[in-house]
Amino acid sequence: MREYNFDGIVGNTHNYGGLSPGNVASMTHEGMASSPRAAALEGLGKMRFVHDLGVGQAVLPPQLRPDPTALRRLGFAGATDRDVVARAAREGDHWLRLCSSASAMWTANAATVAPSADAADGCCHLVVANLSTLFHRALEAETTAAILRRIFADPARFVVHAPLAPQLSDEGAANHTRLHAPGREAVHIYAWGRRLWGDAPAPRRFPARQAREASEAVARLHAARAAPLLPQQHPDGIDAGAFHTDVLAVGSGAFLMLHELAFLDRAALLAELRARLGDAFRCVAATQAELPAADAVAAYPFNSQLLTLPGGEMAILAPAECRERPAVVRFLERVVAEDNPVAAVHYRDVRQSMNNGGGPACLRLRIVLTDEEAGALGANVLFTPALHATLVAWVERHYRDRLTAADLADPALLDESMTALDELTRILRLGNVYSFQA
Repeated sequence: MREYNFDGIVGNTHNYGGLSPGNVASMTHEGMASSPRAAALEGLGKMRFVHDLGVGQAVLPPQLRPDPTALRRLGFAGATDRDVVARAAREGDHWLRLCSSASAMWTANAATVAPSADAADGCCHLVVANLSTLFHRALEAETTAAILRRIFADPARFVVHAPLAPQLSDEGAANHTRLHAPGREAVHIYAWGRRLWGDAPAPRRFPARQAREASEAVARLHAARAAPLLPQQHPDGIDAGAFHTDVLAVGSGAFLMLHELAFLDRAALLAELRARLGDAFRCVAATQAELPAADAVAAYPFNSQLLTLPGGEMAILAPAECRERPAVVRFLERVVAEDNPVAAVHYRDVRQSMNNGGGPACLRLRIVLTDEEAGALGANVLFTPALHATLVAWVERHYRDRLTAADLADPALLDESMTALDELTRILRLGNVYSFQA
């Protein structure tokens, strides 16, 4: 089996709307001009780098933004989609920003996945995230489901589950970690930040997003043979800006790297992982004294990609911001020096995404596939140098170099989005997955 990183192609309306309370970077950069072209090319460059390391890489397409269907449902009527956008710009600028977000680029939130090797029925299970905590992200679920069902279309191999009811706020794989060791059942960690029923310690500054009840439901739908682990996110970590687990923890294989504010009862979680995974389990934990949470949230070392290379060793793909903070550099150097599989740290510039609070790990959904499953995918999404060149040329044809909130009112932007996505569905052989293509 091989792990593939399904990265989201950044959409052409990438902008800094400041739409996510608790996401420090998003709030900090609100109103600044963005570069959709630079953002998309940064993402494609990262994909090429991962592919060239010998790691499985694939792509997922962006969604149509501005979203005229969502605007119509909000009462912004018009004879054409252009009219709808124009009315929203005049009467509901904030709604237009919400319906123009390119947040689907962060595919760690697209779904939560259990590979066929772990499931009792031998199928790979994908549970589409409802993202119901935030309006602009909840808009993604319907199209995400359509795209994933087109790609993972073989019912003998894949099960794409519908999003949970919106009352059960589910943020996808950003709160999920799968660990495994030779000869042991894989362990699935489904973290959560709040309870819908019952009491739990709560953050005081920022909202907790993932519901425990949602994590429990996703675990049931995965139907993994081993019992799931359901640790609570540390409320102080959420208040520091760790709105998702992957802001302060990342794991793969039998290795876990985390901050002491990632989980509320860290000692109990680590003890259970040692019992389940045996002597192969390795963990590196940063304390507040060694690496303040403020530095971890600003530089995102735990939102790095933890990649298993063809030789079996691991590499960390970290944001370039990590190099700018001495405490972060010292911590990552300690990770490489200690007894664990990590052999190297690579730094990549994804600043356009980082400015909105999404690091390298936010940009990818990890899916473990057998060779047969990878060969059965129903679209041209597996990364190759030729596909990379095609997508770079596509971005350069269709994406603007600069975008501000005021530009979202430009009716030409909607036409540009539709033209670009119509061409992209042909490149990726996805068929008609967008409403405007019906």
